[in-house]
Amino acid sequence: MRLSVNFENTRDSQPGSGPVTVGWFLNQTKGSIIYFPPERVRSADMNKQHAKSASRCPAVIGLESRYFMIRCPFDINLAFVRDKDGKPGLRNLSGDMSAVRSNKLREKIHITAEHEWRYPGVPTIQLELPYVFIADEPVYMSQVAPFLHYQRDPFPGTIFGGRFPINVWPRPLMWAFEWRDLEKPLRVARGDPLFYATFETLPQDRSVVVSETEVTPELTEYMEMISGAVNYVNQTFSLFEAAEARRPAQLVTPVKRVRGDV
Repeated sequence: MRLSVNFENTRDSQPGSGPVTVGWFLNQTKGSIIYFPPERVRSADMNKQHAKSASRCPAVIGLESRYFMIRCPFDINLAFVRDKDGKPGLRNLSGDMSAVRSNKLREKIHITAEHEWRYPGVPTIQLELPYVFIADEPVYMSQVAPFLHYQRDPFPGTIFGGRFPINVWPRPLMWAFEWRDLEKPLRVARGDPLFYATFETLPQDRSVVVSETEVTPELTEYMEMISGAVNYVNQTFSLFEAAEARRPAQLVTPVKRVRGDV
């Protein structure tokens, strides 16, 4: 079974038909109850009483159907600070009233080393997340800002994600944020949109179904094979073909739930 890293490599193969199944799972079980499942983005204004309502527009419906939202798992209320030696850091503005213990917050959110910031004076912070997306046919996933949702308190900076083939390089996601306005706090409430995931398929007009997948021994072994590669190789994209050659034909096994399952 040839999955193909690049869409161009599939020109001589029979294109798929029907919906593309994208599997998702959490790579950690401890405390996993706080994480929301991915949700398909839908218009906040669902007025369909008028034939010309935007909620009825095929273009709007088509766009929204391509995006799946991930919600923030816990309250974030941070200020950017520097200590007496100028070292950058974060302060939890909620203090003793914070719903998240300080040591747990430090485990999940951290500032990257200043020499790794993309722009001078613009800190990069990262929120570690356990979400992993995977597919059994060529699918590229992009991680983007939740631009279709209104924010009463806009982020004081910009989110930057990435684009990669989840059929050969599934990995836990990271929410990366560049803090532009250091005078303003970073506030995200639990349940607020954190980012969108969008998927490119072949052909491009195929619909996407996102389904929780079982973490099988084969999937665990494959994830272990590619995990941590970024610590040893600068351009991990160069490893895609090697990973593809060692990938089992099937890794997505949708979870079958029965009545009473959560």
